[in-house]
Amino acid sequence: MKWFDYTALTLVIIGAINWLLVGIFRFDLVAFLFGNLSWLSRIVYTVVGLCGLYLISFFGRVRGMSE
Repeated sequence: MKWFDYTALTLVIIGAINWLLVGIFRFDLVAFLFGNLSWLSRIVYTVVGLCGLYLISFFGRVRGMSE
């Protein structure tokens, strides 16, 4: 399952970079690449969001490793 953790983390980092671009330059990379709220861009946003929710479990796993 470690590969899934790394994949989810990579997608969330890409999502964070996209939000950085939106915040600083008003440039949405996902919309630029896949179209403004096209079905493909909505899938990308959904997958990144689900990965972010999944990574909430990192808090419990990292905390459990330190004890």
